[in-house]
Amino acid sequence: MAHWEYSPPPTGLSKKYSRELKVGSTVAELLARLDFSDTKEASKFLEPRLGSIDCPFDIPNLERAARRISQAIDNCQTIAICGDYDVDGVTSTALLVAILQQFDNYPAYIVPLRLEEGYGLSQKAVERALGKANQPDLFIALDCGTNSTEEVRYILDQGCEVIIIDHHQAKEEQADEVILVNPHVNDQESSNHCQLCTVGLVFKLAHGLLKIRREKEDPRAFDIKLRDYLDLVSMGTVADMVPLNRENRIFARIGLQVLSRTKRIGLQNLMKVSGVASKHGVNPIDVSFRLGPRINASGRLADASVAVELMLSDDPGFAMETSLQLDSFNRERQDIERAMTEGAMEQIRKGGTDSGGFVVYGNDWHPGVVGIVASRVSKAFNRPAIVLGREGDLAKGSGRSVDGVNLVEVLTPYSDKLESWGGHPMAIGISMKIEQVEDFTKFFDQALTEYFATHSVERTLNISSWLRLEDISTKLMQDLSLLEPFGQANPEPIFGAKKIRFGSKVTVFKDIHFRFTLPTRQNQVISGVAWKMADRIPPATTPVDIAFRLVWNTFGNKKALQLELVDWRLS
Repeated sequence: MAHWEYSPPPTGLSKKYSRELKVGSTVAELLARLDFSDTKEASKFLEPRLGSIDCPFDIPNLERAARRISQAIDNCQTIAICGDYDVDGVTSTALLVAILQQFDNYPAYIVPLRLEEGYGLSQKAVERALGKANQPDLFIALDCGTNSTEEVRYILDQGCEVIIIDHHQAKEEQADEVILVNPHVNDQESSNHCQLCTVGLVFKLAHGLLKIRREKEDPRAFDIKLRDYLDLVSMGTVADMVPLNRENRIFARIGLQVLSRTKRIGLQNLMKVSGVASKHGVNPIDVSFRLGPRINASGRLADASVAVELMLSDDPGFAMETSLQLDSFNRERQDIERAMTEGAMEQIRKGGTDSGGFVVYGNDWHPGVVGIVASRVSKAFNRPAIVLGREGDLAKGSGRSVDGVNLVEVLTPYSDKLESWGGHPMAIGISMKIEQVEDFTKFFDQALTEYFATHSVERTLNISSWLRLEDISTKLMQDLSLLEPFGQANPEPIFGAKKIRFGSKVTVFKDIHFRFTLPTRQNQVISGVAWKMADRIPPATTPVDIAFRLVWNTFGNKKALQLELVDWRLS
């Protein structure tokens, strides 16, 4: 059970927002937590508008990139595009290809084959892209390439110019002749643009290209409505877990609306196959747990360019066939993941579960699924976990952490012994020689022991606002929708309610979950569900405090308000 914390924001600020922005007290309190500079900024947050995004040319090198692409359009030059195989890379590739096709330029594009070509702009991926485009005039790397200096030099030596659109941190410096659009490299880290993922940068690039083509009075540029491309932008933005504020909030909020009524036949079919009820609106959970995994599965197990083709196709037959194929990949990925998770758990049980964290290795474990398994193991034991599979003579994998444990800090003393590593406090990627795994396991256990001795790592549950059950209503849900979509930098609120009695109306289902109903003082009933909490059902008659989320439960043409239990404690 977590330690609950509630720190109310300044009362005066909440009242000010409520009065000046004409919102209810709960929304005002949630707004007061988001640290706006003034009421005007809070108002913009509540009403994001596409017309308020910054000039694209504020991003260093973006105008150079847009003008070089415009020149390629004018001169009918050949373009090759290489995009990464995750949702951000796939949507970035689809977006740029779709825009260029509007200007009668039909670029060749590839997505790296994960198992054969490795991650990002590898030499094998570069050679395949150059061959597919038959030695292009311009090479554009999306969501990769910032640190691929040798591969970029090879492209330049083939007489091909290079543009890189990326948002990853730089470890090396690119050649001067490369046009690098990466705010983390060329801009200040405090810049708004550093929060954009690659598809957001590609959208800004498209905006800049349209400006230039309209200056040239290209009639095709006036037919393009950038808003229509926000379905792709919202998917990459949500899936890449970038902060959903500033321009990302505009892209995500408006983009999810566009996605719910997208004209792309491929996305319509993918939503149908994924069980996304778009008539109720598409939310971040639909992207993160339904659409995203199916797109990612193609990159993990096969060729993610299939997902790009799906987004670009206007052939209904191909769209349905490919959507079913992605769904099949996802089921295969789930089967692999399930088997690997069971294997990882068995290793941990045999080695003992009293360690501060776990390193598990499987000689035949699929490298495309290790991150998901690490996440499952970490959650199951509430400890940091690193899961490694074999790739040649290397053990490669991913690590996931828990609240309070900074994996970067823990691993830094061992970094010189690793082949490669990187990431952030909660998630890392790592590779080492297979014969090092045993030594690394000992180091990880000792490093965590020392870390726990000097750090407090109790899991904390932050209560956003306290409610009475009678406060929960359709009106409150409408008010909360003003703050959507929730995500990084705008977390979904967890509410608290005190002295609740569950009574006997609790039903366990699938052995691990339970449903319940709670009566309010106004003789209404609120339905609720507790996922994976059947082993912790609250007492029937003793009053408890509950922590919960409020969601819409959609089924068919109907939707009903539902309370999702997160935690409970005795009052």
